Amino acid sequence: MYRYWISNTRQFSSRAVWSRWLIVARSLWCPNYLTQRFYRRMERAVVRCVPWESKLTISFILDGSQKHMLRDQTEELGKVLARISKNAVKGQGKAKKSKKNKAAQAEDGEPVVRLYYNGDQVAEDAFNSDAWQDGAVLHVGDSQYKVERNPPSFTVAELPRSVLAGFPVCPQLAIEFGELKHCVFTWYRESAPNAESEGREDCWQEAGGERVFTPSNSDIGLKLKLKCIPGDGAKQGVENELVTVGAVEAGPGTCTFDNRHMYTSKITDDSTVRVVSYNILADVYAQTELSKTVLYPYCAPYALELDYRQNLIKKELSGYNADIVCLQEVDKGVFTDSLSPALDAFDMDGVFKIKDKQHEGLATYFRRSKFKLVSQHDIMLSEALLSDPLHSELLDKISANPNLKEKVVQRSTILQVTVLESLTVPSRKLCVANTHLYWHPKGGNVRLVQMAVALRHLSQVTSEVHPGAPLLFSGDFNSMPSSGVFQLLSQGSLPEDHLDWASGGPEEQCPPLALVNPFRLVSACGEPAYTNYVGGFHGCLDYILVDANAMRVEQVIPLPSHQEVSTHQGLPSVAHPSDHISLVCDLRWN
Repeated sequence: MYRYWISNTRQFSSRAVWSRWLIVARSLWCPNYLTQRFYRRMERAVVRCVPWESKLTISFILDGSQKHMLRDQTEELGKVLARISKNAVKGQGKAKKSKKNKAAQAEDGEPVVRLYYNGDQVAEDAFNSDAWQDGAVLHVGDSQYKVERNPPSFTVAELPRSVLAGFPVCPQLAIEFGELKHCVFTWYRESAPNAESEGREDCWQEAGGERVFTPSNSDIGLKLKLKCIPGDGAKQGVENELVTVGAVEAGPGTCTFDNRHMYTSKITDDSTVRVVSYNILADVYAQTELSKTVLYPYCAPYALELDYRQNLIKKELSGYNADIVCLQEVDKGVFTDSLSPALDAFDMDGVFKIKDKQHEGLATYFRRSKFKLVSQHDIMLSEALLSDPLHSELLDKISANPNLKEKVVQRSTILQVTVLESLTVPSRKLCVANTHLYWHPKGGNVRLVQMAVALRHLSQVTSEVHPGAPLLFSGDFNSMPSSGVFQLLSQGSLPEDHLDWASGGPEEQCPPLALVNPFRLVSACGEPAYTNYVGGFHGCLDYILVDANAMRVEQVIPLPSHQEVSTHQGLPSVAHPSDHISLVCDLRWN
């Protein structure tokens, strides 16, 4: 397993650019048999040259030693050729030169180094950026190198650490100068346990040819290998080889979501939108001592580990074949290194919004073959309350009680707002809102203020920025169906004497404040008995709300049975990755 990064920003220093390119270049010198035959008479010189960086890199093998050169793009070619010549002399050491080599040496003993393009010698006063063209030929003594300028290359290539039978293995890949859809993938399994480490002949057997591979129970105890060739549609780069750290392990058997996948085996048509909302339990919370000993003491420790839970989450989400996925409690690293590479393989793009001064946030994914991203309008609710004139009246009300105001503005709660456009019917735009409200059981008053800010912001987006765009509002609202938040959302208004205004006690009492919801929203999945089930609590906290004027509910995917949820006492468990249950429904445009 290896991982490497290349940056495309101007800000990186020469040292940073150099070190990143070194890692990529090392992978370029492991060609397969066919590549070796093709280049038997002419080695390759790989040049990376992009306009937003001041340096270019030249990588090639000279006298059996890998050479990596970092040079200014505006430097004259002659200086580079002279350096290559000196490097060749160093590589030869004090060994006696053969008569054959002498023919290609200058009088001082250094080999003649020239660069040719289309048969003509490139002038030595040419800038490096102009001289090193794709298809040029570098002569170093009697050796010749074909120049490949900016060939397709993987800038990130990594397999997950944990591999379970029956669960999709999604490599983390990023490509430079190419596209993942043009890459070639070949999967292999060991012919027998430890065959690779023991160096047996024919230790690998071909197992698949897709980007994602799902090992079976017969693969338990065997390592997996992936050979991937980067491409851009016209040409291919050099093959990369990745091997799993450990062998395939047994999965947990039946999971809570397996039966649900029977309802989502096919992708919806253009008139239907499948939506998922899911609090996936951030690792920063799952690994606390409180979680292990108080919240989820019934959960096996290994089932709380991130690698294990990510296997389950990726299988669950990919099996829903959703068009829009709204996730809460998403670790930043999980979004970048796990979820996005996996869901990208299933035709989904995602956007991420992290909470201020925290390591987790919100993620919204959408099927790129059905939608395109139009705009984003994310806000931190407390910041918007304090700074946006849109909320000045609400701010004046809660400012009458400094205790309540302080409690509200201390929260880092965010609202992620993503406007999507249908690719088949461009007039269909959808404003997708995703949030995770304040969690405290006695924080109903804070959640009401947060929801009031959210609704006012969403009203502005759908009336002024994207007029007419219907609202799809999903998330973990930490609010039961009897709460003021849900009443405001589902009934359209909230009286000033609702009990939730007094939820924080007399010291946080808000002055009389009635709220109005400008949207006509319907809870697409109704009011389930619970969407959160832990040892000490169960209740409905999560919702998918849809604009009833624009969309109607076509199908609600049944939640797991109570027996499935409670088999291991509570959630999470070896068969379920979070303490929440995902909501899944199909919505049809009116």
